[in-house]
Amino acid sequence: MPAHAPLSSPPLLRWVVLLIATLGGRALAQVGDHEVALRTDPTPSRTSTMPDWAVGAVFYQVFPERFCNGDATNDPTRQSLESPDRVPVDWKVSPWTGDWYARAAWEKSLGADFFEHGVFDRRYGGDLQGVIDKLDYLQDLGVDALYLNPVFYARSLHKYDAAAFHHIDPHFGPDPAGDFEAMSRETPDPATWRWTAADKLFLELLRRAHDRNIRIVVDGVFNHTGREFFAFADLRKKQEQSIYKDWYIVQSFDNPATDADEFAYRGWWGVESLPEFADNAAGDNLHPGPKEYILAVTRRWMDPDGDGDPSDGVDGWRLDCAGEAPVGFWQEWHRTVRRINPHAYTVAEHWLDAADFVRQAGFSATMNYHGFAFPIKGFLVDDCLSPSDAARMLVERAARFPADTRGGLMSLVDSHDTDRLASMIVNAQGDHPYAEPDRFDYDVSSRVSPRLRSDYDLRKPTARERRIQRMVAVMQATYPGAPTFYYGTEAGMWGADDPCDRMPMVWPHARHDDQQAHPGGADRSSDPVAFDNELHRFYRSLIELRRGSPALQRGVMSIVATDDAQRVLAFRRSDGKRTCLAVFNRGESAAEVALPVPTGAYDVVFAASGAPSQSSSVRIGETLNVRLPGLEAVVLELQPSDR
Repeated sequence: MPAHAPLSSPPLLRWVVLLIATLGGRALAQVGDHEVALRTDPTPSRTSTMPDWAVGAVFYQVFPERFCNGDATNDPTRQSLESPDRVPVDWKVSPWTGDWYARAAWEKSLGADFFEHGVFDRRYGGDLQGVIDKLDYLQDLGVDALYLNPVFYARSLHKYDAAAFHHIDPHFGPDPAGDFEAMSRETPDPATWRWTAADKLFLELLRRAHDRNIRIVVDGVFNHTGREFFAFADLRKKQEQSIYKDWYIVQSFDNPATDADEFAYRGWWGVESLPEFADNAAGDNLHPGPKEYILAVTRRWMDPDGDGDPSDGVDGWRLDCAGEAPVGFWQEWHRTVRRINPHAYTVAEHWLDAADFVRQAGFSATMNYHGFAFPIKGFLVDDCLSPSDAARMLVERAARFPADTRGGLMSLVDSHDTDRLASMIVNAQGDHPYAEPDRFDYDVSSRVSPRLRSDYDLRKPTARERRIQRMVAVMQATYPGAPTFYYGTEAGMWGADDPCDRMPMVWPHARHDDQQAHPGGADRSSDPVAFDNELHRFYRSLIELRRGSPALQRGVMSIVATDDAQRVLAFRRSDGKRTCLAVFNRGESAAEVALPVPTGAYDVVFAASGAPSQSSSVRIGETLNVRLPGLEAVVLELQPSDR
């Protein structure tokens, strides 16, 4: 798609304010020749699945193995890897501050391909103590909640192939050997489950986070397991004699009379290392075996001491591959969750329109790729989606959700499953046609990594590209939803899709090697790697603005104006007492836009560039004229005397 090509015709050149009604919590949005506003209920109803604390909360995603190594004594060993025999005996934990693309001797001995030979066997030693050690950093940044990628026991670096859901990975805790010994004395009966040292450290993390008013949301992977999961290990060993033979989708058992191994089963998307749980006979729930196990696990982590007070447990769950498990299972699971903690937050991983699924299955929210990340990539990152079409897309997709849900939808633009925001911008689409126009090539595998795209640019972002990153962050902080930032974004990290989006966190005062190696052996510039103090201050100030503004957290959102010629989009947030305007100029040149805001004087209180004095607003009759530089986003606030 060429730059600036609209998705629909004719584009709206200007949207004026029209407050919309709601009926039964559903938005009645009219999109066409007239304009719309979008309501976000300031306080969810008693029947809502959205906890009040999550409305407008600022989330921060942590990938534990790569966040901080707080305890070197628990570092992974060669024997702890998925396939120890696959790696040479000189394997060792990778240096935290090394050049990501430089390969150790043990990696080179496996082969010449960066992606096929070694990088997925790397470990850097991140652990729970590291998260605890950085809670003060996170509190100072201003986050309200941490979303932790899987922390349950698994041999992989990502841990989406669990060996157990009822234990924290021993190498995330202080005593791996002791934990493995304790786990070996258990049975699948929850009455035999012990609290390992890693489990106890996780509970300590919860306590310390809660002391700082930071909530913890953990990743639940309840669609599939790893092959070392106790039930699958028993099935693989005992075949038809296993008591777990119905837990999985077995296609054929091994015939002991032959030398061949005929054992076959269904893995997630055909991946053998991720065997899928089976449904029940009716297909409307999980098989009773895995279902009861998952419910027991849920109770364990939500109310660890079983006293009926969930304050010592996790505050919510992010559910991996949520759309691939039966809706009936999620309905039953949510009944358990709400009985334990009515204020728990549950968010579904779902990449397309999830509104009906979220409502039917009982989730609080979804990771809002479809309704937020896709259009923001098209508009702000690629500059291929016109402001009017971006506004229409944002409003139409948000209006699919009830008003009391919108405020808690995760407003994310990158994650562990995508290239990082900074690298998205470096590799913006430009004049190249999209492979998948409906998603603006967001996380399209052929576009987001040098593994499949030889011209993917690995370099550090320029100052201009950082301005665009700041604009995206302002959109996250001002648009209805829960801003969700991936670890290291605020520190200036960049990187292609998995595995390069999972580099070790860049911390202040750490001395990192320059990035100068290339995975394909090509020449490249040498890029210094260091904590970006200026960018960190920007994110900290932006989050402070968000947290200090009830209008930005919970206010009604109204599209005020779009100007496709100047590449400007503006919207208003108001909670009835305070009003803010957010204005985005995606154009390269300065713009002046007349906003149909009939009364009041506004001050520029925040600018993505860090220079609010370069923007201004002047009232001329029934309009507010706003001037701002190119590649700028500003937030204006109605002066107190005019409220």
